[in-house]
Amino acid sequence: MSVPDRKQLSIVAVCWLVHVVLGLSAVCAQAPQLEYPLYGVSYYHEYMPYERLEQDVQLMEKAGVSVVRLGESTWSSWEPREGVFEYEWMEKVIDRLHRARIKVILGTPTYSIPPWLYRKHPEVLVTRLGGEKASYGLRQNMDITNPTYLFYCERLIRNVVSHFCRHPAVIGYQIDNETKSYGTAGPNVQLGFVDYLKQRFGTPARLNEVWGLTYWGQLLNDWDEFPPRDGAVNPGYKLEWTRYEHHLVTNFLTWQANIVKEYRKPGQLIIHNFDGGIRTDRDEYEIARVLDVTGVNPYHLVQDDLDGWSIALNGDLCRSLKQKNYFVVETNAQTVGWASSSYQFPPWDGQLRLNVYGHLASGADMVAYWHWHSIHAGNEMFWKGILSHDLEPNRVYSEMSRVGRELQEVGPALVNLKKRNQVAILYSVDSFHALEAMPFNRKNGVMSNFETFEETTDYLSLLHQFHKGLYDLNVETDIVFPQTPSFESYRLLIVPPLFVASDSLVDKLVEYVRNGGNLLLTFKSGFCDEYARVRWSRMPGGFRKACGFSYQEASTLTKPVALRDDPYRVGQDNQVSVWAEMLMAEGATTLASYDHHFFGKYPAITRNRFGKGTLTYEGTVLSDGLQRKVLLELLELAGLTGPDQKLPSTVKARHGQNRMGRQVHYYLNYSGQPQTFVYTRGAGRDLIGQRRVATSQTVEVNPWDLVIVEEE
Repeated sequence: MSVPDRKQLSIVAVCWLVHVVLGLSAVCAQAPQLEYPLYGVSYYHEYMPYERLEQDVQLMEKAGVSVVRLGESTWSSWEPREGVFEYEWMEKVIDRLHRARIKVILGTPTYSIPPWLYRKHPEVLVTRLGGEKASYGLRQNMDITNPTYLFYCERLIRNVVSHFCRHPAVIGYQIDNETKSYGTAGPNVQLGFVDYLKQRFGTPARLNEVWGLTYWGQLLNDWDEFPPRDGAVNPGYKLEWTRYEHHLVTNFLTWQANIVKEYRKPGQLIIHNFDGGIRTDRDEYEIARVLDVTGVNPYHLVQDDLDGWSIALNGDLCRSLKQKNYFVVETNAQTVGWASSSYQFPPWDGQLRLNVYGHLASGADMVAYWHWHSIHAGNEMFWKGILSHDLEPNRVYSEMSRVGRELQEVGPALVNLKKRNQVAILYSVDSFHALEAMPFNRKNGVMSNFETFEETTDYLSLLHQFHKGLYDLNVETDIVFPQTPSFESYRLLIVPPLFVASDSLVDKLVEYVRNGGNLLLTFKSGFCDEYARVRWSRMPGGFRKACGFSYQEASTLTKPVALRDDPYRVGQDNQVSVWAEMLMAEGATTLASYDHHFFGKYPAITRNRFGKGTLTYEGTVLSDGLQRKVLLELLELAGLTGPDQKLPSTVKARHGQNRMGRQVHYYLNYSGQPQTFVYTRGAGRDLIGQRRVATSQTVEVNPWDLVIVEEE
């Protein structure tokens, strides 16, 4: 396929701006067919201080590297001058990797613009709220809607992908890198927001209605009167703006995916690498629709702080986005951080290896490090790779090589692990943003007088508390979303404060309970509709009948309050804080009440049987220890407890079915001490130790080590 000229590209760039409003068609996904987990690195031959390609590839071969990501970070190497494209430097790298039978994922190098582009078109840099203009130097500083930027992006993508798409080493393309909107809010973006609102709401009269613009006399007569985002305080405006920012990111990545799709060959994948954690600056669920495989860059604590939770959280989110296995595109090799004063902690012996298997146990089909070698210049010189700055084999390289050899032996039994979790957490990015606009827990204004007020409790901290509590209880978890078609496959569903929810989402959750599900719902749920507009019914709105209570008042708690009689037997952890809804029972059973002269007449935690299921409600913020006990009680209620809850606290169990249809059980020891447990699953063999494991056999796991049992 020929590469179009500037006129054609300009037309495409303009069309992209239309697609921001109208949306783009989904890219047809392809499922990877892997016989082994992919294991590798990001490699930057162009960063090397001297020529050593042959030496590097030989070291990779010895280490069992099977995949390398290339080219995503160096636009100026691909296009050193405007319109002049150079490929030879990359051709020799890919050719040599291919001779070593190492597969390649090629990146579209669009997240950091070259100096010549900035000099010629400084207008492509992002303008943020308040008119602040980004300066050149840092990456990810451009306006992803700017037509000029899009023109150069498209020309670059078409040239790179069309040149290498037929190379047998290339198995896929990473589109952009950790993409966000970067706060773009210049005049063109704000005009685009008005077009977005026209498509979404139709008329100013409808916008007046859903945003309540009668308040403060801000009714709109015409779209030309629409005010800029900079000074907006209306919660509906703020929420829709964040949705628009998400829309920009989704459409930018969809646009890139559609270009790559024109050239890619059968079997070549389209992926993107989300930066790790629960991120609220994009809608990952919608982005995942256009990807063949979701990717993530999970960086996490090591040494004495390594407990595997971050690995599980990232894996559960990334796997759940498509209900498919995912790729770890970047993760810790040695130390991380942009300065030597930051997170300079190399892993203990065994931790690099343990982390690989932790990712695979969560459903990863690829684990790759950032990066092969520690770079000698630039902002990330202390974010170290497998090789240190001396570029010689070292302790970390030796451990990586051990993993590489093991995966060549046991990889076929580990790849494409299928998980069937029974517990899920509902993640609503809209509720996060709406609660940021109207927070229930902030130290501002009159609240600044309350020195004991806990600032750190918010939507994400509560979601993390639920996930960490389940992880500590050795329960594997999926993440579901408001767009998830059905929740019926889960026996327990946990809902952090669902402050924003459409009637259809509320109805879906109520039906989940009616049909036999066990729902844990939390305070402020059902309060607002999908426009961040407070419902004009008694709270909790559409949940009222299923909850078996209502309330009309709520209060900030300026200091922790105990629950009467310590109902969950947690001692010092028997306390709640931050917020208290004054629940009035209408059939629900009170599980816990406040030990307080005023709040004591109101339930703190309730449970109601509704239809075939149960709805448990928390009207306040529970301590971590108290929350774990409530979760354990719910797991017992749902029939989801068993031998995993009896394991030593540092041994984490992960389960799934491999591609041969056999059950696989991981037992990962996140501690520096050996641990023993009684194996209770079906008899099988320890894949790494190559020994038979019988039911009821006592198994020992070495420090920072693991056992993987494949049932017979």
